[in-house]
Amino acid sequence: MRLILPRYRRLKHTYLVEREQWVRVGGAEEVTTRPRAVVVDGVPVVVLRMHDGGPPVAFPDHCPHRLVPLSAATLDQGVLRCAYHGWEFAADGTCVAVPSLGDASSIPPRARLTGAPVKEEDGAVWVQRPDDGADPVDLASNVDEELQRAWHPLALASELPVEATLLGRTWTVDQNLDVTPKPYAVQERWGLVWIAPEEPLVDLFEEPDAEDRDFVGAWLPPSVTNASAAFVADNFLDVAHFPFVHAGTFGAGEETFVPPYEITEDGREVRSVQVQWFDNPEDPGVVEGVRPVRQRRRATYVYRVPFQLLLRLEELDAGAVKTILFFAQPQTLTSTRVYTKMLLKGIGGVERPGPDVVAAEVAFEEAVLAEDLALHAKTRLPGLPLVPRDELHVRADRLGVALRRQLRTFRRDYLDGLAAR
Repeated sequence: MRLILPRYRRLKHTYLVEREQWVRVGGAEEVTTRPRAVVVDGVPVVVLRMHDGGPPVAFPDHCPHRLVPLSAATLDQGVLRCAYHGWEFAADGTCVAVPSLGDASSIPPRARLTGAPVKEEDGAVWVQRPDDGADPVDLASNVDEELQRAWHPLALASELPVEATLLGRTWTVDQNLDVTPKPYAVQERWGLVWIAPEEPLVDLFEEPDAEDRDFVGAWLPPSVTNASAAFVADNFLDVAHFPFVHAGTFGAGEETFVPPYEITEDGREVRSVQVQWFDNPEDPGVVEGVRPVRQRRRATYVYRVPFQLLLRLEELDAGAVKTILFFAQPQTLTSTRVYTKMLLKGIGGVERPGPDVVAAEVAFEEAVLAEDLALHAKTRLPGLPLVPRDELHVRADRLGVALRRQLRTFRRDYLDGLAAR
C-alpha cells in the first residue's frame, strides 16, 4: 500500500489535488543509525536515524562532492561522515565540516544536502522521491570512442601469451607482440605491453625509463575494480582522501587540511609538486634518535591523458625516494584493470634496497591499493562526471579538476578530428 500527501496546483481558477507517492522503504525497526541504501521511484536514497530512537531522515544517496554513496558513510555523534573525504552533514542536510578546507567558514553553500520527504507511520518508514536525485549523464566512461586514439596497457609482458579485454573488445597477444585484431601500434615499456587501437593523440611517459636504471623496480600483482578508469585516475591524484580511505595504512597520521598547492599544465600533461608532512617511524634516523618521526616529503604528481599516472615521493629528511607508476586499463563499462610499479631507492638508508625490503614495500602498497579498491566498490556511476556543476569542487581538488578538463579537451580534439576527415 502507498500513502499519499496532497500538493496543490491552480487550474481554471480552481484548486485540484495532485497526489505524491510515498514509498515504503522498510519497517521502523529496520531503519537505524546505520545508513541504509534504498531506491525510491528509481532514485537511490539513503535513510537512517541520526540518533538512537530519533526520527528517520532521508537524502539522495550521494555526497555532493564526488558523488560517492552516502549509504557508505558512518554516523558519528549525530553527523553523517562521507567515507571518501570525511565531509560531515547534520540531520537537516547542512554541511558542517569539509576537512580539506580546515576553516568551517569556507564551506561552500552548495555542500548542503537536500532532504527527501520522509515519515514514520504504521510501524514503517515512508519516503518520497527527492528533487535532486538525478545522476549526471556526461561521463568519461571505459567505452568512450575517443579512447581508441590513446595508448593503453593490455597485459604484463610476463603474462604473454595472453587474451585480454580492452575497450569492450577481446585482444590476443603472442610472445612476439603480434596482436589480434591488429592495432595501430604496439610496444613494450616498463614490462607492460601497450597498444593504441588507432593513431594516438598522446605519447607515453618517457622519464621513468631513465630512472629504472638507478632504482630497484617491482610490480604489484594487477588488480581489477568495478570503477571506471577515469575514476581510478582521479582517486590516484586525490590528496584529500588519505586520512579517511587509508586510515588503516598510512592515513591515520595524515593532516586532514590540504594546504593550497599549484599545478602546471603542459599540453596533455598535468603536474603538481607538494610538500607534505608525514610520520616516518621506519626511518633508521628515527630509530637512532637522530631525526623526529614527523618528517617532510615532496610529492610530485604527474598525469597524462587518458590514464597514465606517476607519483614520486621524496623523503626530504631521510633521503629515500619512491616512484609509483600507475596505469589503468579500461576493460568494459564496469571493469578496469590496474597496474602499479614501484621504483625504490634509499629505503631504510640503503641505496638499492634488497629483496626483503622490496617485498615489504610491495606488500604495504598492496594494502594501500586494497583500501582504494574497497572505496571503488562503493561507487555507483559507470564513469567520471565531466560537467563541473555535477560535482562540488573545492581547493584541494585542483588536480582532479585539471584531469576532468584534460579529458574534456581530449574528447573535443577527437571529435574535431572526426569532423575534419
